Amino acid sequence: MSRRCELTGKGPMTGNNVSHANNKTKRRFLPNLNDVTLQSETLGRGVKLRISAAALRSVDHRGGLDAFLAKAKDAELSDAALKVKKEIAKAQAAQA
Repeated sequence: MSRRCELTGKGPMTGNNVSHANNKTKRRFLPNLNDVTLQSETLGRGVKLRISAAALRSVDHRGGLDAFLAKAKDAELSDAALKVKKEIAKAQAAQA
């Protein structure tokens, strides 16, 4: 399982540990990933995703999973999230 957010595409970053003596050693900054089940109002079911804490706040801010995926760029989304986005679009088209 990769350390990458399924909604925003956030991944590990690199940097340095800097000691008091100013010695530098490489380190990795990992994203704060959580396994969550987000409810889709259109599909009427939960969707399990591995997303960052920042993405979870963004989903709440935009008004839910459906609204977030509608505005999200396809390049940033994982394969699973892209599949859910297409299911939601198809269900919304069928309702209208």
